Parts: sequence; C-alpha cells; structure tokens
Amino acid sequence: MGIRFGTSGWRAIMAEGFTFPNLRVCTQAIAEEIFQQKNHNKPFIVGYDTRFLSEHFAREAAQILANNGIEVHLSNRDVPTPVVAFEIIRAGAGGAINITASHNPFDYNGLKFSTAWGGPALPETTKSVENFVSLIFRGEIGVIPKNEDEHLAGQLIQSADFRPAYIKHIKNLLDSKPFKNHKLKVVVDALYGTSRGYLAEILRDLGCEVEVLNDCRDVLFGGKGPDPSETVLANLIETVRSKKADLGLACDGDADRFAIVDAGGFYLTPNDILPLLARYLVQSRGWTGIIARSVMTTHALDAVARKYGLELKETPVGFKHIGEIMKEAESIMPSNGGEFVIGAEESGGFTMRGHVPEKDGILACLLVAEMVASAKTTVRNLIKSLHEEVGPRFTKRINMEASPDMVNMLRVQFGSKPPTTINGLHVQRIVDLDGYKFIFFGGAWLGVRFSGTEPVIRLYLEGNSEEQLKILSDAGKSLLDLVAGSSKETKKVVHS
Repeated sequence: MGIRFGTSGWRAIMAEGFTFPNLRVCTQAIAEEIFQQKNHNKPFIVGYDTRFLSEHFAREAAQILANNGIEVHLSNRDVPTPVVAFEIIRAGAGGAINITASHNPFDYNGLKFSTAWGGPALPETTKSVENFVSLIFRGEIGVIPKNEDEHLAGQLIQSADFRPAYIKHIKNLLDSKPFKNHKLKVVVDALYGTSRGYLAEILRDLGCEVEVLNDCRDVLFGGKGPDPSETVLANLIETVRSKKADLGLACDGDADRFAIVDAGGFYLTPNDILPLLARYLVQSRGWTGIIARSVMTTHALDAVARKYGLELKETPVGFKHIGEIMKEAESIMPSNGGEFVIGAEESGGFTMRGHVPEKDGILACLLVAEMVASAKTTVRNLIKSLHEEVGPRFTKRINMEASPDMVNMLRVQFGSKPPTTINGLHVQRIVDLDGYKFIFFGGAWLGVRFSGTEPVIRLYLEGNSEEQLKILSDAGKSLLDLVAGSSKETKKVVHS
C-alpha cells in the first residue's frame, strides 16, 4: 500500500493501514532521508502519544533507526508534539518521529516527522520520503535488519525525560506577575492525552487553583476522541459553569491544538482567541514584526496587524509553512529576537517568538490564562473590546461529505472558470493559495478547501455579523450545488 504524508504527517486506521510492517517501511524511508540530509551523526528524537500500542510503535521506530546506526533519544513517557519539537532544538537533533494521530478518533494512529530545524517536514522533504517508501515497496532498497550485536544496537537507544527542560522554557516565555496579582480558578480537560503532567502542573506552579478532568490514559479517549471541539468538551463547559471558574482549558491528543472555555461556560473558537493573543503580545511585550496565518484563518489578525503596524503573511494550510516563516525571521528559540510575533491557524494552531516552529496548545492555553489574569476580566469582554477597536469578525467552518468525483469536479470548475458572483454576492478577488477563498466587496469572505485525508469539502465563512454568516452559508451551499450540477450527489453536513 502507499504511504502519503498530509499536512501533519502520515495517519491511517490501525491494523488496516497503520501496521508494524508499514511503520518499519516509513521509518526506514525517514532514515534514508536523514542520511541524504547528512544528519545521521546527530541524535534523533522519538516520542509517542497515549493511543493503543503507541509506545510499542515508538520502540519499533527507534529500533529501525538504531539498526541504521542512528543514535535515538526515546521518550520515557507519552509526550506532546510541541515538546518533541522543543527537544529537537535543545538537543541539536537531526529530527524527530512522534507516533500520534493527533485529534483523530481512537482507531487511528500516525507518524509526525519533524526535521532538524524543529518544524514539521516541508513538502519537498515528505515527497522525498514517499519516494524512498516506493523504493522499499518495490524491493530496490530494504529495511535494515537488527544488528547481529543486539547490545550494540540497544546502546544507540537512550531513554530520556523531555519534560523538565520544556517546562522551564515555557515558564521563561510567560510573565508570572499577572498570576500573582489575580489568582485564577481554572478547569483543565486533559482529554486522556499528552497534556497530562504539563498544563495543569504549570498553572498550579503559577498560583492558579486548578481542577483537572480526564487526567489518565484511556486509549478509547472516553469514546469521544481527543478533538477539543465544543461537543467533546461538554463536560468541561458544564464544570466551568458549575464551579464558577474563570477559564476552561483543553488540548487535543498530542497537545498541539488548544480550546478555550470562558467564564460562564462559553466555548470560544481559535479564531476568537488568536487575534486577542496577537494584540496581547504587542501590548504586553512591545513586539513588532510579522503575524503569520494560514489562508483560512480569520482576517481579524489582518486588522490587528494594520492597527499596530505589523506585517501580515498568509500561508497555505499546514503549520510547517508558518514555521518556515518563523525560521526565516530568526525567531526560533533559544533566540528571543527576530521579527516574528505570532503564528496562527484556525484549527487551533499557535506559536510565538522565542518558541518552536510548531503549534503548541499548552503554551496557547497558558498565554490565554496570563492574558485573563492581566486584564482581570473575561475573554468575551476582551473580544468585545477588540471588536470596538478593529471591527467585528464572526467565523464559522462547515464540513460537508463529498465523493472523490465531486471533489474533482469542483477542482476542475474552480481552476478553469471560478465564479465572479455567488448568490448575488460580487467577488472582489480570489485567493487560490490553498483551496479557493472568495473575498467579497466589504471584506466578508467564503473559503472552499478540499481535505487531503478525508472525503470532505470544508467551507470557511467570515463576516461582520451573525446575519452575514447565514448569507455566506447559503452562498457556500449554493455554490457547491451549482458546481455539482447534475451529478445528483447527496451532500451531508458532517459538523460545523
């Protein structure tokens, strides 16, 4: 079977696509890439999440790398993806493999491959890895077997605790003074994932009163999956409300995405939070420079950039592209300089100057807590003040099931003759950086993107009112109906 890397690595259903034989092939292909990049004399980081068999998959990947003569630092427990990224840079490693399927359902597992600069492997690198995979499947190169001297191969694998150095680094990025001046009451939902032992503990060290939900390993993730969506976080929302907490915080399974519940039990989207963090970093740190956001992320970040004289850079979907901008701006730790302010992705991705070129849900949650402690008010009040300052923005994402035929039909139609008017709305310009974003006169926009890993078409909507969102939603569905034409395919809204 083929192994294909999406925006954040390779994922597949366990025992169907994600198997030990396929993992060995993928790891050997990565080893070939490491040698090609001449990084084989550096240590290599291997981590894993809380999924079924993840630690065994990680040990197998470490063994394949050791068979190739590569020194491996293998995490001694499940570990967040941003911690793996931090360890690459701290240890001067040649890259990392993290066994995780992130926010996907429990029956998936996956592999994230990061390179020596700490960010997810860029497309040219993953394409090279896929080529090596093909060569292995064709028998032109092989998976290196165990060294006859198993003791020697075993010596190349070192168990390591990545947690203390990361926590020290994160505390250095935060300002502890607001926490001393305003003691927060926080509820954390660990979602049975890798944020256990990180987020709640740092908050307690900062002086917060913390209650933790789902703070154990459960390979079924409570039957809901480790995606910090409003539905999955129903218990967190209710607990924040009943305990009269200031905040509810959560990360996904590998802790690279974040979710925020405001006082009173109000779930907020990343698009609500990211512009606030950008403004807060400018105001509290005095930073100037670059805001990097993915193409389907809120234009409220553009408004903040205009207000404070920052540069806005737009990227394709995939945090690796944001990480590349951060690297070019020389803002990756251990340096705290450079011209980078914030990296933002609407699916819950965040990083900032002086950190890693990878999204970090733990840091995002902590910075929101610092911001609330500093302002001594609710997040919704901060959103209200931002709307008064730069204008209101309301966003929504709708996922719609679609067959491969319909997706291909849309690609052809948009590529050859994209519409200039949708449901009476006149298109001012089209951004085709990743999918298609139709920007209308007045600033509202409608994005259409085809998932690279699922039979799904995603609609992204942004307007200046809830009423405008309804108009945009109707326009998006009308657009899909128009293009699908006589295909008579049934489209079902999966979730929004």
